[in-house]
Amino acid sequence: MKIAQIAPMFESVPPRLYGGTERVVSYLTEELVAQGHEVTLFASGDSRTDARLVSSCSEALRLARGPVDTLGTQLRMVQQVMREADQFDVIHNHVDYLPFPVLRSCARASLSTPHGRLDGRQWPPLLRRFPNLPLSSISFAQRRPLAAANWVGTVYHGIPPDRYTFQRRHGDYLVFVGRLSPDKRVDRAIEIARRCGMPLKIAAKVGFDDLAYFNQRIRPLLDDPLVEFLGEIDESAKDALLANAHALIFPIDWPEPFGLVMTEAMACGTPVIAYRRGSVPEIVQDGVNGFVVDDLDAAVKAVKRVRDLDRRECRAAFERRFTARRMASDYVELYAELIESGSTRRTVSFSVRPNAARAGGMPENRHGERPTASV
Repeated sequence: MKIAQIAPMFESVPPRLYGGTERVVSYLTEELVAQGHEVTLFASGDSRTDARLVSSCSEALRLARGPVDTLGTQLRMVQQVMREADQFDVIHNHVDYLPFPVLRSCARASLSTPHGRLDGRQWPPLLRRFPNLPLSSISFAQRRPLAAANWVGTVYHGIPPDRYTFQRRHGDYLVFVGRLSPDKRVDRAIEIARRCGMPLKIAAKVGFDDLAYFNQRIRPLLDDPLVEFLGEIDESAKDALLANAHALIFPIDWPEPFGLVMTEAMACGTPVIAYRRGSVPEIVQDGVNGFVVDDLDAAVKAVKRVRDLDRRECRAAFERRFTARRMASDYVELYAELIESGSTRRTVSFSVRPNAARAGGMPENRHGERPTASV
């Protein structure tokens, strides 16, 4: 199968530091190549891949030296996709709606996977303008604000099992990994660590938009002797950090579409303590690979229950559900169904099983699973 992958240009593929979407695109691209597909990756020029690389910029936009033309760079990328579109069996878009006009006019099958939240005001009018473009979600929670859109599947993210090291023993510190933004609530993680009397290591990106929040609200909290702020770290350092932790604290205050770091922790055997928002109840199996909580008191109690969990089962749950091989195989099934349908303009809904529709519940994913409610 000849497959195009359109990646964001803001980080390299894979990213040198922070960058969940670009990391997922990298894992997917390399696994597709390993499975024998002919893949072209549209990404920044400093990306590393076994696929054919096509780039509209020499380096990722966020870490570029000097001023950059963000919109112009992305438009050049869309133009490159349009110029080569006839060479592919399917075009997989990971950059939201910028390529929609090209994908609608293209004769090739396409699939668009949004990686962010979908409750913004821009999405409904856009999807009314492009109603028949096939979309895939990264969780069922992600698609709730746009339930009537042309969803053709839900495919959970996956990572290569050998990228993260399994650690049998529970560590003696808590860890927070993510952006230091208001919706990620690192302040909650700090309060949980204080109440438990456990060290907390924070590996996090501080974006320009979050700098004022960080300086005013978070920096004063970092003086606590229990708190260690590491800044942004690379994948190797993150592996060691997660593997040797007691638990990952994921105290979000927004409808997280997926939360890749949860699966990275699980790959290390490290349980996850996460707030019940967005995709969390789909990812965390309560009492198996972590605990789903609703408030600070419950989170503190969960930290004390972590030693009751078997880290081997935490890793096994990851291997059953969140590997790159499983992710790539699921997408290949979707690609084949879209190609067989003969047109990206035909409205299809491959992932909604009749029994789920009759029950009035959430549709099943590609393994017959529905989002699980935590006990």
